[in-house]
Amino acid sequence: MMCQGRVSSLHVVPIYPGSSFNMAAVLFSSNAEDAVHRAVDVRPDQDVGQIPGEALEETYEVDKTIAFIQENRFQRVALQFPDELLAHSVTVARKLEEATAAKTYILGDTSYGSCCVDEVAAEHVSADAVVHYGRACLSPCSRLPVSYVFGRRAVDVGVCTDTFWRLIPDRETPVLVLSDVVYEHALGRLEAQLSAAYPHAVISTLFGRSEASSPGEICMFGRRFTPVSQLWPDSYSFFYVGREGPTLSNLMLTWPLRPFFSFDPETGEGRKEGLDVNRALMKRFYLIEKARDAQVVGIVVGTLGVSDYLSALDHLKDIIRLAGKKSYMLSMGKLNPAKLANFPEVDIFVIVACPENSLLDSREFYRPVVTPHEMEMACNPACEWSGCCVTDFQELLPGGSAHVPFPEIHPEDSDRTDVSLITGELRSARLCASDKPQEDPALTLSERNRDGTVAALGPAASFLAARSWQGLERSLGQTPVIKAVEGRRGIAIAYEDEVNS
Repeated sequence: MMCQGRVSSLHVVPIYPGSSFNMAAVLFSSNAEDAVHRAVDVRPDQDVGQIPGEALEETYEVDKTIAFIQENRFQRVALQFPDELLAHSVTVARKLEEATAAKTYILGDTSYGSCCVDEVAAEHVSADAVVHYGRACLSPCSRLPVSYVFGRRAVDVGVCTDTFWRLIPDRETPVLVLSDVVYEHALGRLEAQLSAAYPHAVISTLFGRSEASSPGEICMFGRRFTPVSQLWPDSYSFFYVGREGPTLSNLMLTWPLRPFFSFDPETGEGRKEGLDVNRALMKRFYLIEKARDAQVVGIVVGTLGVSDYLSALDHLKDIIRLAGKKSYMLSMGKLNPAKLANFPEVDIFVIVACPENSLLDSREFYRPVVTPHEMEMACNPACEWSGCCVTDFQELLPGGSAHVPFPEIHPEDSDRTDVSLITGELRSARLCASDKPQEDPALTLSERNRDGTVAALGPAASFLAARSWQGLERSLGQTPVIKAVEGRRGIAIAYEDEVNS
């Protein structure tokens, strides 16, 4: 959903704490100067609620955003809000336009995850830059300048420090301190409390907060830190400031063998994590085995904004082809079980998305959904399971830390066999020894038989041919033309013309 931020183009509904927010719907217009509206029913987050003017300017960092717009002389700015923050989008847009004279556009209902920058929607209004509000995965973008406004959540640094001392009593322990983006503003004060007592504590910062990188600096998941190279990562413990969620899960699966501690600023409680990590790892290993058993793979486009996503799609197509499997490219926006159930011929799906949207819980899906790293493990015989998850697909590309070249396959090794750990049956890998892409029957012209039917079928067409019901048949020229007649009325359980006995 895109809506222009000008006061004259918006129908403002009074917002009260706990009430829903509705934006008036108007007709779609192809003119970029007009607003594009869709009715949205949003209940603001209880933590957001009704914020007074001064607190709202501080929460949404209005002054910083104004400076970002004025310094770069942007004329058209897209403001991307998640659903829970749309209630304040009009007020923020007004303040920015009054201070900068730039035209603002409110972006909602993003095409994919709200943590990613929706550059495609911003380009629809020819925006010069994007201001992203709320939680963010910090995945690198490639099209437009981006300014992040996370919304500062309150942190009791004193309680957080006491929790740190209690959970990690050994002052000589090397510790990496990470946080959710909404609490990153408090890490400087936490560092001041810990630096004297914990000489080996390393505090992470977000991209863009420091200009130059220092020697030995590591950049991962939008965060940068400089650990002791001789001790990293085998001797480090991790302390996370934030609530349980995709960010914490992503970090724990990246370093599953290291101790993880967390502090929840909302409850003021700290704990040692790790009980569910082993279960999660076993689940990921199970999905790798499912991917090895699969013959038809659906490559799902889960982002259009993260840098190098096209290279990742090409990489997946290549390794799937070299593994002797068939692949289909699918783009359907936000995923749900109903969408993927439309492709029953696909044995497994692999999603190319940001790290936080890659680890889907696919228990309700008709087919499993895996990450690019898990598909690489299933297709590339040179990859070995290390017990760690790689959720950033950029690390799998040439030059990445997890890139493993596909080995050269000799003709005698092209039909390797092993035993499926799920079914217990013998399976053949059918690795391709040739570097030349094989022609996909589903994408090339096929010779037709005398009766007009296609002689060669791809896997999807073969699956359709085996169905007992193949959809509506047009039967052109075979159906007589008749007048329209009135159909049955009622519901399927009891039509009006039926007599219940």
